[in-house]
Amino acid sequence: MEGMRRRTLLGAGATVATLATVAGYRRRTAEEEPVMPAAPAGEQRLRQLPSAARGRTVDVYTAVPQGHGDGRGLPVCLILHGGTKRPADYAGLGLGRFLTDAVRRGAPPFVLVGADGGGLAWRPAGADDPQRMVHEEIPAWCRRFGYDTGRMAAWGWSLGGYGSLLLAEAYPGFVRAVAAFSPAVRPDDDVTRQAGLLRGTRVGLWCGKQDGLYYDVRTLEKELPEGKAAGSYGDGRHNFGFWSRCVPDAFAFVARSL
Repeated sequence: MEGMRRRTLLGAGATVATLATVAGYRRRTAEEEPVMPAAPAGEQRLRQLPSAARGRTVDVYTAVPQGHGDGRGLPVCLILHGGTKRPADYAGLGLGRFLTDAVRRGAPPFVLVGADGGGLAWRPAGADDPQRMVHEEIPAWCRRFGYDTGRMAAWGWSLGGYGSLLLAEAYPGFVRAVAAFSPAVRPDDDVTRQAGLLRGTRVGLWCGKQDGLYYDVRTLEKELPEGKAAGSYGDGRHNFGFWSRCVPDAFAFVARSL
């Protein structure tokens, strides 16, 4: 009888533990899902353009906030992707909707432009140079589209956050601001060691406290010559569930900078 009672209690404990595990899994899954605004997207296009810098044809995504036609005359926010998502994914991530939402909240309008940089962390590898593509070719494409390349900012996540900061250091003054989500930096890498080159460029940093890069991002912040101009550190991991919650703040920062 005593053994049966013990087995019953153990079984009840296992059930409680299982329910707690399921609840924790559901909560974490919900946290990982992107949160999108209700605003509609404006004009979004995915083009295929030849890149001499990369030696191949690349996907190029553009988005204009709703109500601003083809975006002619608007400043540009460059998008530098991380290790997984690519320009073909941007519409599905709701970037066009976030852009319209930012303008509806009072931000001055701007356009989003992002090309496929491959898996090179926005650094050259032999004849493949995605950083040169961003610095030389994307502005030329933007001028062809009618955008204002005299006012540009860069936004990226993970390796794209690293690439955006590296771009601003390599070409001081090329962009007015960088919004970096969980940039994949290290205390001894080029970006952190050369942070002094970011003087004159407004830098926003966003990172989740449960992200493995959190302490490295905080180290980078300490090295910024003019401090962090925007950004926050909240509960979150290295995923679009967290980053989607940061987009409204980042787009407001980009708009102010442009």
